[in-house]
Parts: sequence; structure tokens; C-alpha cells
Amino acid sequence: MTVFIGIDPGKSGSIVALCQNVIVFSKLSETDHDIAEFIESIDYIDAVATIENVHSMPSQGVASSFTFGTSFGFLKGLLTGYKIPYKLVTPQKWQKGMQCLTKGNKNISKAAAQRLFPRIKITHANADALLIAEYGRKFLWNV
Repeated sequence: MTVFIGIDPGKSGSIVALCQNVIVFSKLSETDHDIAEFIESIDYIDAVATIENVHSMPSQGVASSFTFGTSFGFLKGLLTGYKIPYKLVTPQKWQKGMQCLTKGNKNISKAAAQRLFPRIKITHANADALLIAEYGRKFLWNV
């Protein structure tokens, strides 16, 4: 059974693994070691990942842009190290596909995730990652 990983690489983002009715997630504010253990705990032999393709913003400071880029690169390297194929998707594309164009309003994606996953406690931290994983499952990966 394929595991669909969704990653919202933002500072308050998270990583989610969907497999049938089992959903597990971890906040990206954890240490690199914790995130690596999370990936290792997944049946990664049959896993694919979808990562939100984001970039620095002109309003971000140099230090925060560097930290963000380092985290994004770490996640891609971790997936590569575990031989988990991944695809990048822009926020606009996955939000359009999941019918939740947020225009910056996190409550819209939280509500969309709650409708899709009514038995899960949806938070601002895990909503985008859940929707990204589901977008990957529906539209990117033919497995």
C-alpha cells in the first residue's frame, strides 16, 4: 500500500503521511533528527512525497530566508537519502486543485482539511500538509 507524504515546509508547517485510513504527522519545528526518525518510521519503500514549492519573499529578512532555504534543502535531501520520490507543487496549484484558494487566510485551508478528514484534529500546523498529501494522491502520483 502506498504512503502519500505531504510537506508544508514553512516555519510552522508539518509533514504528514497518509496510508488508507491511517494519518500520522509531525511538526517541522522538531529537530532534524526527529524529522529523520519520522521519515524512517514510515514504510518508505512504498512512499511518495509532495512538497509545497515555496521560495523566499522580498519582505523576509536574510537570516529567515537562509533558515527557510536550509530547511527546504534538508527535507529534499532526506527524501532523496531514503529514496522516496518527490514532486514539487506551488501553493496556487494545490490550493486550486483542492478547491481552497486561501489568499493567505489559513482558516480556509483548515476548513477544507476538516471536511476531508473529519475524524482528525485539524490545526493550522497540519492542515496544509494534509491537503498537499491529498493533492499528491489525487493528481500527481499514479500508483
